[in-house]
Amino acid sequence: MKLFGFVPFRIGDIADIILVAILLYEFFKFIRGTKATPILVGLVIFFIISSIARWLDLKTLSWIMDSILTVWVVAFVILFQPEIRNALARIGRQPQFKFFLRVEEPPIIDEIVDAVKKMSEDRIGALILIQKRIGLKDIIDTGVMLNAQINSSLIRTIFFPDTPLHDGAVVIKGDMIVAAGCVLPLSENPSLSGRFGLRHRAALGIAEQSDALCIVVSEETGRISFAYRAKLVTKVEVDLLKKSLEKIIKE
Repeated sequence: MKLFGFVPFRIGDIADIILVAILLYEFFKFIRGTKATPILVGLVIFFIISSIARWLDLKTLSWIMDSILTVWVVAFVILFQPEIRNALARIGRQPQFKFFLRVEEPPIIDEIVDAVKKMSEDRIGALILIQKRIGLKDIIDTGVMLNAQINSSLIRTIFFPDTPLHDGAVVIKGDMIVAAGCVLPLSENPSLSGRFGLRHRAALGIAEQSDALCIVVSEETGRISFAYRAKLVTKVEVDLLKKSLEKIIKE
């Protein structure tokens, strides 16, 4: 098959173009909003200048640009090392690859449960939001970006009384604490008892609008509750919380 009568064109070429387009789309989506974006823009500018220099036959500029671009592969790997590492780790955590490789999962649930248990014992109020399939960008944008590995000590430090972020919610995505001090929508459910404070109403509010799981620790009583799928479960024991997390997160 020839395209416009000049270039031989096979069916496989269509699949090739589609696959390349998908890979480029996923790559740009992955680096969007990261520090890699301006670096990539800089590399593209270098390529454009080099092409213009060749087209205009600017020999000195072409030589300088070619000298820089000869090491672009090494520079790319060095500059994008964190992004490449995260991308490979994300691929390795996909279910289809776990069939072939045993991937050790970080103790996310244990860290969350440990933090909740200790805050409950100390009667430290907390609001922990765990993102699932529905994105929470509008919620995350109301807080302070952290992008830190989940850690019990870090969670307890965030909610320690009188710290700047202790009044808002912590948002967890995957194995990372994405943001803290986030503002959640309050539930307007008229059947919700007046004995519940703002944290419980906020937990139920976000559970009514998304598929996220929201854990609450009461500052007054130290009791643990969680909201999920527009329902608020109160007086939750630590063992039940852990079993519920294991079930809900793996859904």
